[in-house]
Amino acid sequence: MRIDLASVAGSPERPNEDWVSAAIPALGGGVVVLLDGVTPPRGDDGCVHGVPWFTARLGGRLAELSGSRPDMPLDRILAEAIGSTAAAHGGGCDLSHVRTPQATVVMARWDETHVEHLVLSDSVLLLQAPGGRVTAVVDDRLDRVPPAALRSAATADALRNAEGGFFTAAADPAVAARAVTGRTPRGQVRAVAALTDGASRWTDTFREGDWADCMAVLRKEGAEGLIGRVRAAESDPGRPPARHKRHDDASAVYAEL
Repeated sequence: MRIDLASVAGSPERPNEDWVSAAIPALGGGVVVLLDGVTPPRGDDGCVHGVPWFTARLGGRLAELSGSRPDMPLDRILAEAIGSTAAAHGGGCDLSHVRTPQATVVMARWDETHVEHLVLSDSVLLLQAPGGRVTAVVDDRLDRVPPAALRSAATADALRNAEGGFFTAAADPAVAARAVTGRTPRGQVRAVAALTDGASRWTDTFREGDWADCMAVLRKEGAEGLIGRVRAAESDPGRPPARHKRHDDASAVYAEL
């Protein structure tokens, strides 16, 4: 088994809000967990801790439960981790605030029989078959929101964790039921990769290659190599900035099973 991961902040002036982990539990198999913290608009979010604190707490709990509780499906693990993270806030935070710290989530877990996956919001999971075919597992609800609806904080807030909008891991464990989940026979998966949108933009924004090309870069150059290619594309003055940021936090993890 080979596992490679990297995470690079979008700016040296801001903390990296991504969180990525991979583990080979004593019970066997493997686990990948990747979070992309959602940067809130300027103003109050009701929390005294901040997004990096939240992603570290939630990511740590997800990694712990994924590795130690093979009897729990990933959506239950996500619900449990959200609940325990919400409790860790204490009484000084308003967890009902629409901008309370939140994150996208990608999880993959495998044993000798199956590969399980969970995706919530706009990070990406890639599954590569033994023959080389790559399947992207995505939660495309944010992509289906009209861009004009995201241009103001007020309209974006109305769509956050709401019907007809998009969902992220925040303070309500019930959101785990909104995640994209599935199981694939272990023999049908040769490698997996998880990418925050700061890393996946090499394919889905800059169109430098398809998902199979992206997996090839990860296999040959590692996660740092892919992120380096993203930064080169972002720094090209001939390209418009990707979404709202020219440089975003970028994280990737690649695992050959």
